[in-house]
Amino acid sequence: MVKGILADHDVRGQVDFLVAQARAEPWSEFWNELRLILLHFEDVGLLNTASDYDIWHLGQKEQLVLVTGNRNLDAPDSLEATIRQWGKPDSLPVFTIADLERLNRSRSYTQQIVVTMLSYLLRIEELRGTGRLWLP
Repeated sequence: MVKGILADHDVRGQVDFLVAQARAEPWSEFWNELRLILLHFEDVGLLNTASDYDIWHLGQKEQLVLVTGNRNLDAPDSLEATIRQWGKPDSLPVFTIADLERLNRSRSYTQQIVVTMLSYLLRIEELRGTGRLWLP
């Protein structure tokens, strides 16, 4: 069972904002049903310099859905490489915000992300093993 959301350090403010939106009307009923907590790196003992490998593995171990920006396959321990190498059918997906600039400037885009995020979280068990899911 998923315990919460882990905000990647590079999108901490954006994830805080998205969760605040999810906790507010008209979405609060869905958020409350999920009974999730929002955590940051310091809450789980990670440094901002932690490798993608360490971040992903901790999220899987602690049953936390990682929400990140658009990371790529640029090193053997990158997030994408880690997901490809270590992902299993029961692994939690990583939620990736597709367009951070648009999130920062568009209320309608923010709402699309909140709806997509809540939809994914409400059916998270069906989505295990998918690797990466894009928001929105």
